[in-house]
Amino acid sequence: MVYGQVFHPRRPDDCFIVVNVGGFKQRLDQDLLKRFPQTRLGRLLCCSSKEAILELCDDFSPSEMEFYFDRNPCFFCYILNFYFTGKLHLVDGLCVVSFCQEIEYWGIREGHLDFCCSNKFHELMAFVEDRWSQESDGQLTGSSADELPADMFEGSWCGDVRRNIWIRLEKPGHSTLAKVMAVVSLAVVIGSIISMCIHSMDVNKATTDHPWLRGFDSFCVLFFSVEFFLRLSVAPSARMFLRSTLNVIDFMSVVPFYITLACDVADEDDDTGLGNVGKVVQILRLMRVFRILKLARHSAGLRSLGATLQHSAREVGQLILFVSVGVSTFSTLIYFAERDSEESELQSIPIGWWWATISMTTVGYGDTFPVTLPGKMIGTLCIVCGLLIVALPITNIFNKFSNLYQRQKDMDLRQKTNVPSAAPQHQGHESKLPPNGEM
Repeated sequence: MVYGQVFHPRRPDDCFIVVNVGGFKQRLDQDLLKRFPQTRLGRLLCCSSKEAILELCDDFSPSEMEFYFDRNPCFFCYILNFYFTGKLHLVDGLCVVSFCQEIEYWGIREGHLDFCCSNKFHELMAFVEDRWSQESDGQLTGSSADELPADMFEGSWCGDVRRNIWIRLEKPGHSTLAKVMAVVSLAVVIGSIISMCIHSMDVNKATTDHPWLRGFDSFCVLFFSVEFFLRLSVAPSARMFLRSTLNVIDFMSVVPFYITLACDVADEDDDTGLGNVGKVVQILRLMRVFRILKLARHSAGLRSLGATLQHSAREVGQLILFVSVGVSTFSTLIYFAERDSEESELQSIPIGWWWATISMTTVGYGDTFPVTLPGKMIGTLCIVCGLLIVALPITNIFNKFSNLYQRQKDMDLRQKTNVPSAAPQHQGHESKLPPNGEM
């Protein structure tokens, strides 16, 4: 029973309520609203107190049974059409996000959209979600120049000088000097990787420990250190600079060298008290692998790969879960199938884990394999299930990688086409720089 009917005798007009939406009045039959009891107007009919009614509308008049809503009156016409026909249609000229907010306010589900508008609605929502994800991808797929706008140099110490150095370090397409600096940086990264590979060769120890090779490695680390601290010193925001994924990689690629150097010096001073220093040094030297990741600064594909892994966490988690369940299942089955065979090496479930993992991922090293007929049948089923399980989330991950890679290429192209806007003139630069994330 509606709140106003408690104080008035029932009249024929009691079967109707008046809805006032932004000045637009409409007299509605209660039986019509009862067809959709989960909507906001349908829930009004179940209210028995003033407080309950005011939770659903902005104001109301008990004597005239008039309810006031401070909402868009033009959109309410589509709500009325929904109550009369049971179908909802998109509103021309209304943002799809605003449309979702309006139907959520009135308590109408997206499933009530008519078939003529359903496909268009989902296409618009997919486009909006893609733009939102594009803005959120800027930190990982974009360079530091995208994360730290150049207008942050305004009013800072030596702003013009720092701006010029920053742009040339972060935007290779800005000028010839910037291109030369990018090529030199890339060459040092590749040279450092080659040096690391030569260090791992034990064919000729005299060659791998040659002084010029150690000197070149030290030069690479010195170059990386100078480049990192130069970019840090001219960055408009040191805090945002250090939060960047690519900058963390740059830092991790040089820190092991200095720690190793300190450990070597300490080891020479005290040979007895630092027995484990050698092992620590070897582990730190392994961290030179971070130099390979420095290629991400010069590769749109590697940055897109990192963004794909970040935004495909759910798909990757599902893949790991599916493989883990399959490995646990087939390792147990193969153990019971092969445990009575003396020729088989699958005599425990942990060994079965290894066999099931390389079988489901179709690697097949061949170091362990079933020898009995039931074991071979289980192995065949394991391989087939592995193909299906691995293939299920791959399509979504590949599509995300393709979109992010194309987005990164477009971002790099925009940086090259907007080169004149990076000039030191403050006003011209600020007026032409596109905001982060815009297409």
